[in-house]
Amino acid sequence: MTKRDIVRVISEQVGVSQVQTREIVQRTFDAILETLAREGRIELRNFGVFEVKRRKARTARNPRTGDPVVVPDRFVIRFKPGKEMIVRIRNLGRLAAQGGRTV
Repeated sequence: MTKRDIVRVISEQVGVSQVQTREIVQRTFDAILETLAREGRIELRNFGVFEVKRRKARTARNPRTGDPVVVPDRFVIRFKPGKEMIVRIRNLGRLAAQGGRTV
């Protein structure tokens, strides 16, 4: 599913134009990004937590040559799903077994 698909679905459900819905969706994504950049963490109840973490510098190996390669430290984004998301995803297996739609 793409952002365009999300906009289309929400627009149909709420009865608002796709142009207005696209603006709202984009502003939501922008707010999430700004909060992560500013605070390093954002918690969305029943969805999950996005958190910025620093990954330490390390020495890795080039898979072709086997030579050591220094990988500098960097920031990465971690996502931990919320309880409701975990439950829904776990239930996908049961739905598939019952012949229901999985996604």
